[in-house]
Amino acid sequence: MPEGDTVWQLSQRLQPLVGRTIEHSDFRVPALATQSLVGTTIDRIWPYGKHLYWQCADRILHTHLRMDGTWRIHAVGAKWSAPAHTARLVIRVDGGVELVGHWLGVVELWPAREYDRRTAHLGPDVLADDWHSPGRWEPTGRDEAVRRVSSRPERTIGEALLDQRNLAGLGNEYRVEVCFLQGLHPTTSVALCDVPAVIDLAAKLMRGNLTNPVRTFTGIHRRGENTFVFGRRHRPCRRCGTLIEASELGGGRSVADADVDQQRVIWWCPTCQPAP
Repeated sequence: MPEGDTVWQLSQRLQPLVGRTIEHSDFRVPALATQSLVGTTIDRIWPYGKHLYWQCADRILHTHLRMDGTWRIHAVGAKWSAPAHTARLVIRVDGGVELVGHWLGVVELWPAREYDRRTAHLGPDVLADDWHSPGRWEPTGRDEAVRRVSSRPERTIGEALLDQRNLAGLGNEYRVEVCFLQGLHPTTSVALCDVPAVIDLAAKLMRGNLTNPVRTFTGIHRRGENTFVFGRRHRPCRRCGTLIEASELGGGRSVADADVDQQRVIWWCPTCQPAP
């Protein structure tokens, strides 16, 4: 499941493209079908939460992976590793490198001057440089995230953690694993939580996973053994043996419409995380 660490890792893989000239672009989304980036230089590529941005001269390319999106990088002329009909964007740069964005949930192209306005709804990025130092947020991104989550004490912690307006980058896997490690049922109200401790743990886990090929919360990197509760309904808790339960909880803000709640499955251990 793509979350902030996934997009950060993707951004790092794409850094060698900075400074390259785009020789071919093919937008396979109706709204951008006539647009072209040919002849522009890739000046910068960076993540913000679960979003990826490319600055190409005076325009910004914005993409979001959502649930299934991926970028594939290969030599021009190489056979694609995913079906052609799943491609939403094809870019070729000098040096014979081709990038194909498959199953991308969002593909947008804006004037660069609109960046601040377009991202104003997002909270502090857990992985940003200003998370622990002054920058876009005062005094720090971490402090602003704590303030935003704490500002609605009646809300459930599960909803608050998934809301990208509070802190950008956390997705469903992180929220349920953080709740487990804090001993909190996801429906516990923010008022009953140690919000700074929850936020600090979320950031520590995500930063700790940046160099891991397989995201882990247990310390074990083998798939199927790397989570405590995520995706483990009706399987025994790794700590107490109680069967993990699952249900749905909202709180995730749609990429397309920031006012629409998305229902997401939550997992928890009834013994380690008693219901409030």
